[in-house]
Amino acid sequence: MQQIKIAVAQFRGGQSVAANLATCVRLMGQASKQATQMIFFPEASDFIGNPSDEAWALSHPLHLSGPFLEGLCAEAEQLGIWCSVGIHEQSPHLGRLYNTHVLISDQGSIVESYHKIHLFDVDIAHGPRLMESKNTVAGNKLVRPVRTPVGKVGLGICYDLRFPELALALRRQGAEILTYPSAFTIKTGEAHWEVLLRSRAIETQSYVVAAAQVGQHSEKRFSYGHAMIVDPWGQVVAECDGEEEGIAVAPVDLSMLERIRTEMPVMNHRRYDIFP
Repeated sequence: MQQIKIAVAQFRGGQSVAANLATCVRLMGQASKQATQMIFFPEASDFIGNPSDEAWALSHPLHLSGPFLEGLCAEAEQLGIWCSVGIHEQSPHLGRLYNTHVLISDQGSIVESYHKIHLFDVDIAHGPRLMESKNTVAGNKLVRPVRTPVGKVGLGICYDLRFPELALALRRQGAEILTYPSAFTIKTGEAHWEVLLRSRAIETQSYVVAAAQVGQHSEKRFSYGHAMIVDPWGQVVAECDGEEEGIAVAPVDLSMLERIRTEMPVMNHRRYDIFP
């Protein structure tokens, strides 16, 4: 039986859509050569660090795709590989965007999209001040897990990682893989990144895949990196090195996932009479 493998990507996105697309295409090629069935890209893979007026001009409504998504879809079809990616999407509110997670099939078609529910409004002492809600419209619904060749994939984005109720809701809907394309700040990444990813994996008994932006994007924007894959037992099974661009690959063993869920059926033990 062919082993199911996935790849998680890490790179330093910049303000050029064309350059970021070229990076993603290159990493997709590397993943394909390692016989992976799906690759996961970071949040804001299309561009990052741009002024808000420029961000609107570079974005498109999802049904119009734009050059970045069109390029990814074409490459996914060419290589026969599924793709998860975070992008900016024009909302119906002029000048304000959705932070969107898109799933692309190996036929090159967009099969699902999710708008980030939890927006990152944080003012860190001696650190960055990031008010995502200033230019971003929050999503208002979960998206049911999507059946893919590597398992049923539940969609989140970056800051969503801090909210276990989202992960638990996706697990109840059948998710086997939770994915969080991200651009974590360095300070929060150093303190919380790995422990949050492992916690979401342990409590939902699911694979957790977190692609990551890394390095300096602009004068004031830096990302932590350390893209990783965590298995349902909470073990980090693949991780990108430090600040280097690249991918990390790991197998997905759904029989192991089912064994863990059967032997320790935590979802059956939840007290919904006390915690709705």
